[in-house]
Formats: sequence, C-alpha cells, structure tokens
Amino acid sequence: MNLHEYQAKELLKKYDVPVQEGYACSTVHEVEDAYRQIKGQTGSSFAVIKAQIHAGGRGKGTVTETGINGVKVAKSLDEITEFAKKILGGTLVTIQTGPQGKVVNKVLVAQDMYYDGPSPRKEFYLSILLDRTKGQNVIMYSTEGGMNIEDVAHDTPEKIFKEWVHPGGGLLPFQARKIAFNLGVHGEAFKNMVKFVTNLYNAYVGLDCSMLEINPLFKAADDKVVAVDCKMNVDDNALVRHADLASLRDVTEEDPTEVEAGKYNLNFVKLDGNVGCMVNGAGLAMATMDMIQLSGGEPANFLDVGGTANAQTVEAGFKIIMKDPNVKAILINIFGGIVRCDRVAAGVIEAYKKLGNINIPIIVRLEGTNAVEAKKLIDDSGLKVQSAILLSEAAALVKKAVA
Repeated sequence: MNLHEYQAKELLKKYDVPVQEGYACSTVHEVEDAYRQIKGQTGSSFAVIKAQIHAGGRGKGTVTETGINGVKVAKSLDEITEFAKKILGGTLVTIQTGPQGKVVNKVLVAQDMYYDGPSPRKEFYLSILLDRTKGQNVIMYSTEGGMNIEDVAHDTPEKIFKEWVHPGGGLLPFQARKIAFNLGVHGEAFKNMVKFVTNLYNAYVGLDCSMLEINPLFKAADDKVVAVDCKMNVDDNALVRHADLASLRDVTEEDPTEVEAGKYNLNFVKLDGNVGCMVNGAGLAMATMDMIQLSGGEPANFLDVGGTANAQTVEAGFKIIMKDPNVKAILINIFGGIVRCDRVAAGVIEAYKKLGNINIPIIVRLEGTNAVEAKKLIDDSGLKVQSAILLSEAAALVKKAVA
C-alpha cells in the first residue's frame, strides 16, 4: 500500500524521525491558512507547495491544464495562492505516471528548508528495502541526494553504498555510524545522522514497510538532519497488525478495476494486451501469460482467483476483464487441486448466464480433480464456451481467437 508524502511524514514523526513540517490541503483557502501558519513559525515568507500523488518526479512533472510543475517554491501569499489554483484539481504528468497522469486532490504546504541563504548544507539519498536475493533488509544511500537514484547508479555507481541488516540482530550501532561516515558528515551532524538512520530503520520495521525512501535527506546549516521528502510503501499482508494504517489507503490513486477486484479477494493487475486470463494460483498465472504470448496474443491482465473459485468470484472476474475494450478473448485456466474442476465449470456456466451478451470467445481449460466431468458440463451447456484439457489445446484456441 502506497502512502502520500504527508501521511508518511506523520508516521515518521512517531518514531522521532525529523521531517520537513507542513500541512496537507485540499482547497486554496486551506493553502492560504497553511502558508500563514508556516510564516508565523519560521519567520520566512518562503514556503513550498507539493502536489500529493502516488508517483515520483513531481518537481519535473507538469500539470497539463496549466503547465506548472508539481513542486513550487512560493515567496508570498499571493504567489502560493496562484500556484495552488494551478495545481489543485489538475492532472500532473511525471516520468512515473505515464502520459495519462494523476489528478491532484491534495497538496502539501511545507516550510522551505533553503530560505536561510547559502551555507554548508547538503542533500543525501537514503532508502530501506528488502533484498530478496539475500533475505535481508538493505539500506541504500548516497551523497548525491535530490537526484534520480537511477541516474546516479548509471553515471556514478561508486557513489552508491549499501548496508545489509541481518533480520535477527537489527541495525547495529556500528552500521549506523558507518553510514554517517560514508556520507561525509562530521561533529554534531554525524551524531544527528546516526540517530536519524537508527530511528528511520526502526520506523521501517515497526510499520512493516516494504520500501522507505528519503530523497532528499537534508543536512541543514545548523547540522540538523531532516527528511525533506518521503516515499513509503506498507506491506499489504501486514495490515492486520496495523488497523490504523489501513485507513490511510487512497483508492483514488489506484486503478479502479484493481480496487474492485480487491473487494472479491481477487489478485488483479491490468496489462496492455488483448487476451484476458483468469487463473487459480500465481505460478499458473505466469505460465498462462507466457502461453498466451507464445500463441500470438498478449495478456490483458493478471487475474488470480485463488484456490476457492466459485460462481461469485468467476462472475466478478468476468465483469472486471470485460471492462477492458482491448480484450478479444478470455482464457480461464484452472488446475483442480483444492478446488474441483466441475465446481469451477458450474461457476463459469452460471456466471455466463447471468452476464449474457458475451460476444467474445471464452476458452476454458480445466485440469485436475474432476476435469473430465467439468469438460462435459461445459460441452453440454449449450453456451458459446470452448473447453480444453491440454494446455496445447487451449493455446491453439487462443491463437485462433486472436488471429
């Protein structure tokens, strides 16, 4: 589950991680109030307004309706009001959103960390994520903050450091000191960096994050270390331990079909192909997508109905797949282990009858428990459903459907 910057920062504060202070706003009036509060707190007329969407590259992105960037520094109340009017409600297109962009429903009005003029300040990059190859969390950091880490990795890979953390022992004090040393900070900044890294790692573990990125990580002129930006992903599977975090989900930032699929406990990811597929099991789904590709088609989605497929889930899957106008055929590929194939076949027939007016080919391949009985049910149903038992048979039917 992705979180907005303002949400992530509020969570980090609970772990004593210093962050750039700010206020989330949904209207121009709220932006103006937030600016006045920040000016009163800092004594500076400078403030930053940041579009809140689930995508990076906001500072370089553009609001299509007004041509303004997603992150702007304002020097006055009039200026921040003008920026708010041009950002709120607009569609922000960044390198991560694709050309369709994302609608900006909220902005974050925050204190400007740079208003005090030129001084010995520095921006760093720091992130924590799981390295699946080693089965350990890894802290990745660099002296080149404020930039796309992909560019740094490509142009100057020697400036990226990694520190792996054993899950049994957690982040050890010497590792936090090593990170601060490699970042080149000294004196009070060194102490603050050690504390920052330690508390940030505690937040990563305590919140069951799958990714936590701070870019830039800012060392101010007074040697304070502050998270200026934050991207946080929380592991969906851990939300049972964090009922408070589940309420932070912003479904407006997610694909509507994926949200709908979640209501039926379907694992769904929309793709760009022309063959919709419904499968039980992630491994079989991947194999099915490969088979579709080899047959001359392209998968339009990843849809795993799990091991408890029934008429309701099959019907929901049908509806979701058929919302995609690019789908020219639907392939249902079920291996009957826990679930009996004849039950799935009955579900397919029932769902087909309820939906009606399905004018694209539907291919059902059932193998495993009661596969023969399932094929007979489909063949005798009188519906325009093609059945197969062998994967090669299903592949041939897919090839014919998309030809």
